[in-house]
Amino acid sequence: MGRKKKVNTQKRVISFAVTFILMATGIYYLGLNYVPQKWYDTQVMMPNQVESYYVNQWCTADFGRKEAVLWDMTRVDCLAKDYAIEFDFAKKWAESIGQALYYSKMTGKKPAVAIILTSPTDYRFVKKIERLDNGIKIFLIKAF
Repeated sequence: MGRKKKVNTQKRVISFAVTFILMATGIYYLGLNYVPQKWYDTQVMMPNQVESYYVNQWCTADFGRKEAVLWDMTRVDCLAKDYAIEFDFAKKWAESIGQALYYSKMTGKKPAVAIILTSPTDYRFVKKIERLDNGIKIFLIKAF
């Protein structure tokens, strides 16, 4: 007849604990402890504000023109000497890229986005922009 294998519970518990710890630290490292590929120009500003607050704080008269209206009635958040900058909260990263590319084409300036980070986990959206690697300048606004 068949023999029963002796199950070593202590080894199973240790194996489970090690696997759990490795997975937990990996998720933490990849999700929360993300360091962008480059050092971006980052400004720390007051949290829990509307987008226009950050545009007004960033885009001063000596830096660029706020809400510059183009010939097709679209508005660039900040039209600087070298950049057409679109401001948006991190979760709307894809929309900001599309607008920045459009404004760049319409003005002949380089595209740029100012991403407003409202929590440490928002760095994951910066990672998505980096993956595109399409020449968009990234500015970060730390609002947490």
